[in-house]
Amino acid sequence: MLEKLFTNLESLYPELVAFRRDLHMYPELSFEEITTPQKVADFLTELGIEVKTQVGTRGVVGLIKGGKPGKTVALRADFDALPIQDEKNADYKSRVPGVMHACGHDIHTAALLGVAKVLSEVKEELEGNVVLIHQFAEEQLPGGAKSMIEDGCLEGVDVVYGAHVMSHLPIGQVGVKEGHMMAAYDAFEIEIFGKGSHGAMPHLGIDPVVLGSQLVTNLQQIVSRRVDPLKPAVVTVGSLNAGQVFNVIPDTAKITGTVRTFDPDVRDLVEESIKQIAKSTCEGAGARVVCNYTRGYPPVVNHPGETQRVEALAKMLVAPEDVLHLPASMGGEDFAYYLQKVPGTFFNVGGASDQVGPIYPHHHPKFDVDERSMLLIGKLFISSVLHYLSDGKIKPEHMQALK
Repeated sequence: MLEKLFTNLESLYPELVAFRRDLHMYPELSFEEITTPQKVADFLTELGIEVKTQVGTRGVVGLIKGGKPGKTVALRADFDALPIQDEKNADYKSRVPGVMHACGHDIHTAALLGVAKVLSEVKEELEGNVVLIHQFAEEQLPGGAKSMIEDGCLEGVDVVYGAHVMSHLPIGQVGVKEGHMMAAYDAFEIEIFGKGSHGAMPHLGIDPVVLGSQLVTNLQQIVSRRVDPLKPAVVTVGSLNAGQVFNVIPDTAKITGTVRTFDPDVRDLVEESIKQIAKSTCEGAGARVVCNYTRGYPPVVNHPGETQRVEALAKMLVAPEDVLHLPASMGGEDFAYYLQKVPGTFFNVGGASDQVGPIYPHHHPKFDVDERSMLLIGKLFISSVLHYLSDGKIKPEHMQALK
């Protein structure tokens, strides 16, 4: 059965490329997705799959009901883009000014649609069900996963799998990580209210620029002096904005930044420390300060059993040396919410190759990846579904012949 499914998936490659490039040319930002979910829903509906739209407001969920009783597997892909101007030289570059797929979500979406088509054709042979989660707004807090879960996308689901293409990994490689894979992702905004004055008479004002500069430096002491050095944490200030005129001290300054942690106690400590340091630094000099701290995604914690399953299956699809044990990343992903509800794992596949030229990181204006990564994502999804639903009846010899 696997050989048939893989052959069918490979035959769909031109169609998947066309779908992916259409999404790439007409991207939509987080929480602004209108035509993208409609395209996804139309594709699934044409397959005769049960489809729910506006899940969590903009998500799409498909259900493939197997012909035999069994458990239920969920597969997730995201479809939102980023507020970045596409600068690469390709026929399918974004045609929407200031918006592009700079993270591979179009790859994820097309790959999952290919899986949907292949599995729907053999649904009577499936020993269980497959839920296809097409998620909106992964890139922007509060994300789409949480609201889709609250709207029932995981009802009856026993296990969930997700994948992410990576521009720095060579095509044909798979990355897995048991336990903590990605960090909790928080954001903060600090506004300092001082007193403006002429730059030649600073004694008449309360300088928010100086206080903001001191605060940026003071915040760096949180990780270096307050957090256990054996527990990872990052506090990064991404912006400091104040004033517009060279010889005028402004009234206000604003600082924004992000926090990444794994340990919940460390997360609490960093939040409390940011608020306390902001208050003492600014109020001690006579300024008023407002600190807003937003809790974002929890850490991505992969379940050992499902990670081992994907790793074993990957080693049957590609050379064992091309299956990598990844280090933990301080990046964030709202796939974490699914893993808080049901067992599962989130894995990476490579997208770098000579076919796409120079390697650019995710969120870069020239980001692109090898579209053949869709086939590897699809084969790993299909293998994981069948292996799980059949209680591991897929044997190594079944996979080896398909390399």
